[in-house]
Amino acid sequence: MTTFRELHESGTFVIPNPFDVGSAKLLQSLGAVALATTSSGLAATLGRRDQQVTRDELVEHVAKLTAAVTVPVSVDAESGYADSPAGVAETVELLAGAGASGVSIEDYDQAAGAIYGLSAAVDRVAAAAEVCARHDMVLTGRAENHLYDAGDLDDTIARLIAYRDAGAACVYAPGLADLADIRRVVDETGVAVNVLALRHGPSVPELAAAGVRRVSTGGSLTWAAYGGLVAAATELLEKGTSTYLDGAARLPEYSRRDQ
Repeated sequence: MTTFRELHESGTFVIPNPFDVGSAKLLQSLGAVALATTSSGLAATLGRRDQQVTRDELVEHVAKLTAAVTVPVSVDAESGYADSPAGVAETVELLAGAGASGVSIEDYDQAAGAIYGLSAAVDRVAAAAEVCARHDMVLTGRAENHLYDAGDLDDTIARLIAYRDAGAACVYAPGLADLADIRRVVDETGVAVNVLALRHGPSVPELAAAGVRRVSTGGSLTWAAYGGLVAAATELLEKGTSTYLDGAARLPEYSRRDQ
């Protein structure tokens, strides 16, 4: 079987983000060669906002996903669930034990509500990198500038290069949508780049042409699924009809009836 690291060596692959075991198994059955967790999607399944899931809950979630599928699973570990680099390393070690093939560490400090200073962010990535190297996990260094209006593209690229030099095998700046900006990230970082698929952003073929290695979905599949639920329930509760079943997935393996 192709390893997760090998997928990052050439070409472009889509790594969709399931939100539970059922969606993970479905995505694998549809041909996904790798999967990644989504912090916002997992939080939604628990009825919470993003960044309100505990480390223990994440580790349990990852263990369930990796036991349910045979493709590699990367983990959105937010900022590492720790205040210190040593704590980040401990988190990555726990995720390795849960079967993760990769992990991403972002540079947003939830407690402070701000982006970490570059030195502190690099120390955290380096701590994660040491654990990833021992377990042959792919480390993704994330620069969150564009999600929090915290820095320009030059600063984002400088951060991604620093995370690469600290041991990240892949870099990621969620929120980038301009192809010219994305090409700059690809060209200047010189390492595998992940891009988040956006509603009005470039298509996967366009991203591939720009040299992007990996395309993820973040929480969007969760919101699409929940959107279907809202539309169906609204029809049922307001009109009393069930025509929403016309677009329902036929999944006999999850039901006693193929209805």
